[in-house]
Amino acid sequence: MGEKVVAGGFDLSDRQRYRKKLQLCLEGLGRLLAEKGFDRPKNFMGLEIELNLAGADGMPKMMNAEVLERIASRDFQTELGMFNLEVNIVPHRLGGRVFDQLAEELRTGLGYAHRKANEVDAGIVMIGILPTLGRHDLVSANLSDVDRYQLLNDQIVTARGEDFTVDISGVERLTCNFASIAPEAACTSVQLHLQVTPDRFADVWNAAQAVAGVQIALGANSPFLFGRELWRESRPPLFLQATDTRPPELQAQGVRPRTWFGERWVDSAYELFEENLRYFPALLPICDDEDPLLVLDDGGVPRLQELVLHNGTVYRWNRPVYGLADGVPHLRVENRVLPAGPTVTDVIANAAFYYGLVRALAEDSRPVWRRMSFEAAEENFDTACRHGIDAEIIWPKAGRAGGTARVPAVKLVRDELLPLAAAGLDAWGIEPADRDYYLGVIEQRCRRRVNGASWQVDTYHRALEAGLEREAALAATTRRYSELMHQGDPVHTWPVGFPGRT
Repeated sequence: MGEKVVAGGFDLSDRQRYRKKLQLCLEGLGRLLAEKGFDRPKNFMGLEIELNLAGADGMPKMMNAEVLERIASRDFQTELGMFNLEVNIVPHRLGGRVFDQLAEELRTGLGYAHRKANEVDAGIVMIGILPTLGRHDLVSANLSDVDRYQLLNDQIVTARGEDFTVDISGVERLTCNFASIAPEAACTSVQLHLQVTPDRFADVWNAAQAVAGVQIALGANSPFLFGRELWRESRPPLFLQATDTRPPELQAQGVRPRTWFGERWVDSAYELFEENLRYFPALLPICDDEDPLLVLDDGGVPRLQELVLHNGTVYRWNRPVYGLADGVPHLRVENRVLPAGPTVTDVIANAAFYYGLVRALAEDSRPVWRRMSFEAAEENFDTACRHGIDAEIIWPKAGRAGGTARVPAVKLVRDELLPLAAAGLDAWGIEPADRDYYLGVIEQRCRRRVNGASWQVDTYHRALEAGLEREAALAATTRRYSELMHQGDPVHTWPVGFPGRT
């Protein structure tokens, strides 16, 4: 596989061969599910955070290779753009003081990485989209020097057959064209993993889809792109358009985009993998030598490498994941909804809210996905991206009467979802001190109607009012954000504006 990635070329038969291999992998997955060959429940969760590199002036720094060389830790890896890094936290068992443990590990790791980046005049910024990014920063020459990124770019560009158009209409409107997938690198996110048994997968995935809009409303942190104020969480429309292999004609035909919310509730993990094969052509048709059915016949566990690779090129906001650990297969739900930042405390609070709420909703005797349409969940996601903390969410009415209503996200969270999240964390065995502290951060965000996006916008406008031009105001906002991010107090406590200015 490595040789093929380096070679970077595919002949006409590769996709047909890959399609056949994908079907074998899907059949192998079906057999594993039927034979109940998956890992027993272990309550494992995992965390990945994508990061930006910026200088003391707040401008992006294209030097992840130099910074990674100095960090010299397997916990940190490249990401798509030269101004990106990713930090991976090893899986933890949900329970006890796990959230405080995660926070301490993140503070230690990010602090170390920041100091190492400082040695080459760069620094770590944990934010959804770096406000100082310019169009000239997001070009193919600034993609990380890694074969898989270059090959992925080539394949998506070839599939599309023309420039990518970014067209986002929010507070202001942005329209521009790009010749590569580099704008995707602007989107830096948090991925929350939860290992689940096959029997529980559908309930957890459906619950995660149902609350995706609420997650965005609480955690929005990406209001700017290329000097324009757009949606409160501009990552989803940007990511969709930057990876869109469909020219306008295919969009008009209703062909699904590779960045996808989905279109229905599901009853099994198998359905999502099967949809990925049915709807999305291969981007990286790289085959290995494993015959998954022969491996199963011999009593082994297949890697299903082609299925895993293809799955990674379909960008669902809640993605099904098949993996092996010590030769035992498992399933995970990968929640990809949230932007990075603002602080470690905010990231862990978002995680605690998510894990608690999903547990409670997945075990509810009257599941929310039986009382609310999938279309409503998708609309919530879109609305929350546009309006952030001020969004109104469609949610089932309390009681047995049925029906849904539009409720301010902050009211829904405080009145209904925070108690559910607390109950879910209790079910995981989380210590009350951790539960109350991190859910208290969420409660205060709702009470003050402040998240990363609202703080960025308010501080940016304060800079404009002080007489700064647009670019200078964005740079000043980024510098102040970075300063407060490294101080570490949660975003709802941040003062708006700049010290020493009225």
